[in-house]
Amino acid sequence: MTMRDTDRALVQAAGAVARLRCRSARHTVAAAARTPEGRVLTGVNLHHDTGTTCAEAVAVGTAATQAAGELETIVAVGDRGREILSPCERCRSLLLDYFPAIRVIVGPMDDPRVLPLADLPTPAATP
Repeated sequence: MTMRDTDRALVQAAGAVARLRCRSARHTVAAAARTPEGRVLTGVNLHHDTGTTCAEAVAVGTAATQAAGELETIVAVGDRGREILSPCERCRSLLLDYFPAIRVIVGPMDDPRVLPLADLPTPAATP
């Protein structure tokens, strides 16, 4: 799928949240999601001794608490502008259950692309 200006703006929004809020080992990834109406919701991951919650899951929770409705597109960006991150298996399952038609922005920061969730490559196994 072709990147739209609104998709580029979503990457910029996630990057801005990463720069502002991901300043410690507790928060290293920011996500931004957009509704079909253009509303943008964000979240950061949460590292804790009991486990980690991904930024995408936090953004979905934010959407639920703010009654945002359907999410159309989502992207996750690592802190310090590292890279655009593809959703992990847990987040893919969550997104598939809640928003099966969601588009996901993936790829390098300098040449991202948009894919339907179902078309994402299988994530590499974590050692």
